[in-house]
Amino acid sequence: MKENIIAHNYQTSKLDRNIANKHKSFLIWFTGLSGSGKSTIANLVENKLHTKGIKTYSLDGDNIRKGINNDLTFTPEDRTENIRRIAEVANLMVDAGLVVLAAFVSPYKKDRENIRTIVKDVNFVEVFINTSVEECERRDVKGLYKKARAGEIKNMTGISAPYEIPENPDLEILTENETIEESVTKILDLITPKLQLNHE
Repeated sequence: MKENIIAHNYQTSKLDRNIANKHKSFLIWFTGLSGSGKSTIANLVENKLHTKGIKTYSLDGDNIRKGINNDLTFTPEDRTENIRRIAEVANLMVDAGLVVLAAFVSPYKKDRENIRTIVKDVNFVEVFINTSVEECERRDVKGLYKKARAGEIKNMTGISAPYEIPENPDLEILTENETIEESVTKILDLITPKLQLNHE
């Protein structure tokens, strides 16, 4: 079947879209434990970008798992496939000229490396939202840790499934040591030069 798939070369390129949008497009990947603050921070970063006229889109577990990945479970194999599909969707959006913000636990190092391969290193910004499991469990905004401790949720990252800490993230956010505003500013400071069309 694959031998019959031939890519069509469209005349409008990613560069054309970037020029039309007046900024470069790339993927900001927020990784960390459930309850670490990934989606909250990503949302605030997107709001700041939007007010500056940057074309954006956010992907998170809820809007992906209820739709394109509603056939997947939380086994290690399905987690890997979940992240692979998200990376492919994000790659299309980056090609469309958008700054994509993706907030996912993404606990496995090999899966995060695969994202980098799919979207290409130059289009990938990894932000590690470093919040201890104790703090995430204290917050427990979705009640998931309580259910995991009661045995109602299997493969809960940080409790009954591993989280492999990023070794060289582009940015590490220590949510227990800084305010959300400080975290957002750090991320904006990191990505602002990357938005410039003359940035190499």
